[in-house]
Amino acid sequence: MGIEFITDREIYLKVIQERIPNAEKFVWIGTSDLKDLYVKKRTKMVPFLEILADLVKKGVEIRLIHGKEPGEAFRNDFDRYPVLIKGIERLLCPRVHFKIVIIDGKFAYTGSANLTGAGMGAKSDNKRNFENGFITDDHTLIGAVMDQFDNVWMGKHCKKCGRKKFCTEYI
Repeated sequence: MGIEFITDREIYLKVIQERIPNAEKFVWIGTSDLKDLYVKKRTKMVPFLEILADLVKKGVEIRLIHGKEPGEAFRNDFDRYPVLIKGIERLLCPRVHFKIVIIDGKFAYTGSANLTGAGMGAKSDNKRNFENGFITDDHTLIGAVMDQFDNVWMGKHCKKCGRKKFCTEYI
């Protein structure tokens, strides 16, 4: 694959539908906005959190960094999958604005799409945001994306951030 530029519905198909459900070791997701996202699973639409719950049950490690608290619908769906309570590591960082998906250290997406229905979801073309990004299996690029995610995850910027009182540490 190398590097591939993708837009709009391709983000949903190539990242959410094709790659994330097939993760074997870990999925790291970084997003500024986090909303209730529904995706196709076999013949029905389900909360994306169900896909993550399936992965947790298979032993896949999930890390999620988000920039603000999710809405009520997301929280309600989260409560429907108790395996996620201990099975997903989350970190709220109000400075996060990147949109990142890293799978098994072998695949990465970075671009404009938040983890929302209008950004990455299965919404129809007339209800979706205009989004774009890159997917890659290039180890150098994946390493750079992983480093950025990991630096935030490990709190490298916290001391100088000045917004710690707005953060919620879940990990």
